[in-house]
Amino acid sequence: MTIETAYQEIITAIGEDLSRPGLRDTPLRAAKAIQFLTRGYQQDIDTVINDAMFPSDSEEMVIVKNIELYSMCEHHMLPFIGKCHVAYLPKGKVIGLSKIARIVDVFARRLQIQENLTKEIAEVIIHKTGAAGAAVIIEAQHMCMMMRGVEKQNSVMTTSCMLGAFRSSQNTRNEFLSLIQR
Repeated sequence: MTIETAYQEIITAIGEDLSRPGLRDTPLRAAKAIQFLTRGYQQDIDTVINDAMFPSDSEEMVIVKNIELYSMCEHHMLPFIGKCHVAYLPKGKVIGLSKIARIVDVFARRLQIQENLTKEIAEVIIHKTGAAGAAVIIEAQHMCMMMRGVEKQNSVMTTSCMLGAFRSSQNTRNEFLSLIQR
């Protein structure tokens, strides 16, 4: 079964008429949309990073904050939308700035729960850069909380993952937390 066929069945099952003018091409459009929204499954981290690792003697914290984030809840297949803050402590090399945002996208563009997404981003930053530590905080609004179920419009979920020096050093963690508040 193709994704388009699956959408045809879903639309029919909810009681709609696929011959209605507004719905004739919807299964194909929806199939293309879900493939785009979950394109992270087809992306390889090494290809995304594309050797954008550069020697550096800096050991000071690098932070990229307010990275826009769009993902899909694996429980309801509804979007969650927010921002991601990523920090790392370089040890001999730094990663290209845009690659951090691209790493966020690779994992966000999969069916996810926010808790796992946060950890996956931090772990790949450590693994690929050899950093002394990595920290990720995600703040997101979940449509599964807003559009259905409890219908809480102003709820925001915050998750964090602190690895290496961000976990072992309260001062490092506090520096990161204070810098993302600015």
